[in-house]
Amino acid sequence: MTHAPNEAAGDAVVRKKPWYRQLYVQVLVAIVIGIVLGWQWPDLAMSMEPIGTTFIATMKMLIGPIVFLTIIGGVAGVADLKKVGRTGIKALTYFQLGTIVALATGLVAINVFRLGDGVHAVPSRLEVSGDAGQYIATGEHQHWWEFLTGIVPNSFFGAFIEGNILQVIFLAVIFGIALKSVGKVGEPIIASVNRLTTVVFRVLSFVMKVAPLGAFGAMSYAIGKFGLSTLTSLGSLILLFYVTSLLFVVVGLGSVLAAYVRLNIFQLFRYFKEEFFLILGTSTAEPALPGLMRKLEFMGVEKPTVRLVVPTGYSFNLDGAAIYLSLATLYIAQATDTSLSVGQQLSLLAVMLLTSKGAAGVAGGGFIALTATLSTVGHVPAAGIMLVFGIDKFMSECRALVNFYGNAVATLFVARWENGLDLMRARQVLSGEIREESLAPEKDSAAEGKKSPAAGAGVPADGVDEPTSRGDEPSAGAERSATGTGASTAQPAEDTGAVSVNR
Repeated sequence: MTHAPNEAAGDAVVRKKPWYRQLYVQVLVAIVIGIVLGWQWPDLAMSMEPIGTTFIATMKMLIGPIVFLTIIGGVAGVADLKKVGRTGIKALTYFQLGTIVALATGLVAINVFRLGDGVHAVPSRLEVSGDAGQYIATGEHQHWWEFLTGIVPNSFFGAFIEGNILQVIFLAVIFGIALKSVGKVGEPIIASVNRLTTVVFRVLSFVMKVAPLGAFGAMSYAIGKFGLSTLTSLGSLILLFYVTSLLFVVVGLGSVLAAYVRLNIFQLFRYFKEEFFLILGTSTAEPALPGLMRKLEFMGVEKPTVRLVVPTGYSFNLDGAAIYLSLATLYIAQATDTSLSVGQQLSLLAVMLLTSKGAAGVAGGGFIALTATLSTVGHVPAAGIMLVFGIDKFMSECRALVNFYGNAVATLFVARWENGLDLMRARQVLSGEIREESLAPEKDSAAEGKKSPAAGAGVPADGVDEPTSRGDEPSAGAERSATGTGASTAQPAEDTGAVSVNR
């Protein structure tokens, strides 16, 4: 696998941007300002809610098209369709095993510390109000098997309108396989999909410029609405969730990454620092999806693997949500004096394997999944979710972060399993020997239309740092070899195109 800059072309070195122009620095400053505003002027801070919700809504508007286009490009870019099936099966196997471990981790933690004992809450006296009532009503009418039947949308555009990512993935996989199976007839469409991907990511780059503003609005509203005092009432549960999640990521995911992939989890933390602060500020992992895909490709993971595993993992590999689900369920049982045997807890775990994925991409998905679990098993009163409703906002950041790192490790694991990872390059990137800033900008050319049809798309640099110009390489494989990015081996002309990671 070769990733070397095109020194023969006399490429210039791109200067690293000043620290104050780095996206993660701007987001971090916005988070701090939001916390101070919410603490000192809560009424004013609560009026900032539209800023945060508008940014998140804009990001979610783009997630459906991004997932659809990237999965089609990934599936259609694989030379052998058998590899698509093999990669998908390996990814789903890893996702299920990871979910089981995450659920078991939460169950063990809450059984050891038993924070709900002594609360003695009476379910009939719990007042259900606001959004919680809607989530309970939705969850009580949702069955575990709806996860399977709900994958098929009622209409093509319905999946995008409703924001159901599972259905979008289903459509994308089918379209990608169909385009690949028709051969040359599908090549022009694949090329158009690649070009449209470039356009969508450029739109995303515009949106990402206001990410600090979105983080400020979301954080200031959260602190102004719930107050720092909210953390003290159920602080022990919040602390247990954070500690359990941290141990799961560092020990669990870190061990998998070190033992099989041969990479360091702490170096991975540093590599994704921009995405870390973006998720911390917005409480959702969606804004970090493009950055995750771009950086994994830059590390040396094959593009088709990234484009298939990452979007699928955002719906199927929710480690943070799994930990939260098991912790919250057992806490509610303990708080309502509901005794659960080991067998009943194992049955809960089996149901949660499906309900944890059934509400992916749906507003209030965590509570819907929680209510669906309680309603399906029937042992724990669903109204008990009001015991944790007030502090859910302060757990959402941690859930999203664990989900994010879980998907990063999952993609690296599957790529190594499929021999689609340039391990030497990955180590050099994580250690800082190879930096995105050290790569040369692409050559500006007026002959854009002379490019290979397949070389016109890819995941651009992050939303703040846009590519300065475009190249005029003969093929996607040649472009990857010249810029040192993208897949580890040159792809045929009908591949999904080059990835621009220049800053």
